[in-house]
Amino acid sequence: MTHTLSKSSYVKGCQCPKALWLHKHRRDLIPPVPPAQQAVFDTGHTVGMLARQLFPGGVDLSPASPRDFGPSIEATRQAIANGAPVIYEAAFVHEGVLAALDILVKDRDGWKAYEVKSSTGVKDYHLTDAALQSWVIEGNGLSLADVSIVHLNNQYERQGELDLQRLFTVASVKMRMAAERMAVPQRVAGLKDTLRLPHAPETGIGPHCSAPFPCDLMHHCWAHVPEGSVFELTYARGRDWDLYRRGIVRLADIPADEPLTTTQQLQVRAIKHGESQVDKIALRTWLTGLRYPLHHLDFETFNPAIPPFDRTRPYQQLPFQYSIHVQHSRGAAPEHREHLADGHGDPRAELVRRLLDDIGPEGDILAYNAGFERMVLQDLSLVFPEHAPALQGIIGRIKDLRSPFQWGWYVVPAMNGRTSIKVVLPALVPSLGYADLEIQEGGTASGLFQQVVEGRYAGDQARLRQDLLAYCGRDTYAMVKVLEVLEGTVE
Repeated sequence: MTHTLSKSSYVKGCQCPKALWLHKHRRDLIPPVPPAQQAVFDTGHTVGMLARQLFPGGVDLSPASPRDFGPSIEATRQAIANGAPVIYEAAFVHEGVLAALDILVKDRDGWKAYEVKSSTGVKDYHLTDAALQSWVIEGNGLSLADVSIVHLNNQYERQGELDLQRLFTVASVKMRMAAERMAVPQRVAGLKDTLRLPHAPETGIGPHCSAPFPCDLMHHCWAHVPEGSVFELTYARGRDWDLYRRGIVRLADIPADEPLTTTQQLQVRAIKHGESQVDKIALRTWLTGLRYPLHHLDFETFNPAIPPFDRTRPYQQLPFQYSIHVQHSRGAAPEHREHLADGHGDPRAELVRRLLDDIGPEGDILAYNAGFERMVLQDLSLVFPEHAPALQGIIGRIKDLRSPFQWGWYVVPAMNGRTSIKVVLPALVPSLGYADLEIQEGGTASGLFQQVVEGRYAGDQARLRQDLLAYCGRDTYAMVKVLEVLEGTVE
């Protein structure tokens, strides 16, 4: 059975009609799904399958092929006619629009629709697709007593076996989506008209390109946007779009009298003149305040949707690795200390014990974007109250190596207003980077370790350990070298 729109294409079209048209007629432009996005899809599938246990005993009508829902649609008709009380992946078509519902339940109140989301709350776009689903289902003559979103409860802390009634929150959205529901017929008609166009609609770029989801066709629609554009303006908060709509596309073209923050002014000045901007007084004051021995610290964490261990919550950042480079005096050769969990069981207790051994009682602790390290340590102090005083002591000693860049004390054109370590390192130390490593960013490290924990990693685990250690170690060694450049600047 053919259809013109599905739930996913409807939501895509609501975000951008041009993206809908291109996905239909120019599939050659669609890039492969990146690993990080595939991980999101996999998480959604895992959460969806687990949520079925809230409504056990259902008949599973998932299609054998995502390209052919015909058998599922017919099987759904038969299951409803036969009085099946719970149906998984019930499929319906109405006016050429396909909708497959995660869970359809009939109880004493009537039929109820449940859509499962791996988020920790109800989002606006959830109402959009729930409205379409209810329109399609009710268009088949099935009146819905209620429509709900089933999402994860991030306040649930696991103790023993998973408590699904507490892990999940069931939120009725039938009243909240009423306005969206009324808009569906007109939107469907408009999107069908869009698909019939001989050419893609002239939809300009805008904030919709990344909300509610980053579009996978931005490489196509944004091809005219040059490097060094206003969209790289740091902490733009909408000023980037204001400049773009006024015809100002490059940072170098921003007028001198444009009202910008101090940090933005430093960024634009560096771009325009190709010169570094250094506030030596502020930088020297900050550097002078560092207390040795200095511990350069970085954590790697993973954050599974389903809490895997006791005293864990959905999407909680669970540290499994750290790297520390210790400098006993200014400019001293660093001493490296590290720890990586084996992937069997909760890694946190052993990590805390090793960390407290590896961080001495004196000196500052440098982290890059230190709010993350503070958050990890704060969580650990709550889980292990016997170590809370020592962990709180570490938190109190942390300073942020990002501060000189974040506050505009050190700005170089190559940074282009960005202050992540992945940008700052090659800007300050061109000979050092991450390109030589097998693992080059934290998301990959997190995802691979989670596969080990869940027993899904099919590669060479000994090699993976080497790669994880090399990546995390590079992060803290990078901090040593960045600090070295800063210190040399004020000499």
